[in-house]
Amino acid sequence: MRGGLWQLGQSITRRLAQADKKTIGRRCFASDADLKKTVLYDFHVVNGGKMVPFAGWSMPIQYKDSIMDSTVNCRENGSLFDVSHMCGLSLKGKDTIPFLEKLVIADVAGLAPGTGSLTVFTNEKGGAIDDSVVTKVTNDHIYLVVNAGCRDKDLAHIEEHMKSFKSKGGDVSWHIHDERSLLALQGPLAAPVLQYLTKDDLSKMYFGEFRVLDINGAPCFLTRTGYTGEDGFEISVPSENALDLAKALLEKSEGKIRLTGLGARDSLRLEAGLCLYGNDMEQHTTPVEAGLTWAIGKRRRAEGGFLGAEVILKQIEEGPKIRRVGFFSSGPPPRSHSEIQDSNGQNIGEITSGGFSPCLKKNIAMGYVKTGNHKTGTNVKIVIRGKSYDGVVTKMPFVPSKYYKP
Repeated sequence: MRGGLWQLGQSITRRLAQADKKTIGRRCFASDADLKKTVLYDFHVVNGGKMVPFAGWSMPIQYKDSIMDSTVNCRENGSLFDVSHMCGLSLKGKDTIPFLEKLVIADVAGLAPGTGSLTVFTNEKGGAIDDSVVTKVTNDHIYLVVNAGCRDKDLAHIEEHMKSFKSKGGDVSWHIHDERSLLALQGPLAAPVLQYLTKDDLSKMYFGEFRVLDINGAPCFLTRTGYTGEDGFEISVPSENALDLAKALLEKSEGKIRLTGLGARDSLRLEAGLCLYGNDMEQHTTPVEAGLTWAIGKRRRAEGGFLGAEVILKQIEEGPKIRRVGFFSSGPPPRSHSEIQDSNGQNIGEITSGGFSPCLKKNIAMGYVKTGNHKTGTNVKIVIRGKSYDGVVTKMPFVPSKYYKP
């Protein structure tokens, strides 16, 4: 098994740091000399972070422990991720909600102040431009975070529509939070450790909720959310306070919460059955095909009004032609682009993400199959390097979610 652990780390390192044309070719568009650095860059290096190019940034893929060990530690204790490469922004103005609802599928108006939801920015054909967590701070202030690799196109998309909206008298403006850093604290020790650093009672803050509060003496945006399936938080902190906060969180955990990199972040989100934009969801993929119909509020289904609504609402009514599903499989771990076949050897789809699960100790994957082949228990063949291996459609998440809910 130890050899398998090493191979997992090496495999993910190669996929993220070298020439994976689909993923890294799109995300790592700068030379090493041009890579951006978060304010924690030196802290990562001092702590043994192995830095790789990702979405134009130099980011840690792992630290001194293996990707396998850090994945398991997140679920048993906790992890601290530097996700400052992601883009936080605020939209403000009395018409902020109707403006944003033209661009996303969420029922933003229906959110209670201080709560948020996963949503998707769509294009005119119903495809996903990006996924995002959108939070209603107040009725005239929306806070959202978009993916690092999609920052430029997302901001251009929002700006284009904002100019048109404002030219017609709409009241909306924005601020991009480049003055702040973003930390993700995940795992069973996240809440008790964070509680040491704030006077606010975190036991009364549930999954999806948002607060503005002092943490370790700094004014922070705190959202109880994450990308691992574990309970945890995303903390937007002024950049000048980010290093002190990271150190304080690690110290208060007495070594149980560890700095964790992109490698384990990938395996954790896959075990949680969560999409990675650019792999599991792209501009030609609709939210319905991606299994995110639940993110389209009842009112939005009735009224539409967002880009691509006609296509998406028709898919809800008639059913999509393809669907995202999970798999267990034998043989080598499936990778992106591995062909999926039915029992007769006919092509029915493609793997979009896959690997060896550190927590389940078996192969897991997700991908898209033609409708009719998507039911749990359906046997398939997954083709890897020219050879077919047995697979079976299974429910997601692969590892049960532990979100903190009332």
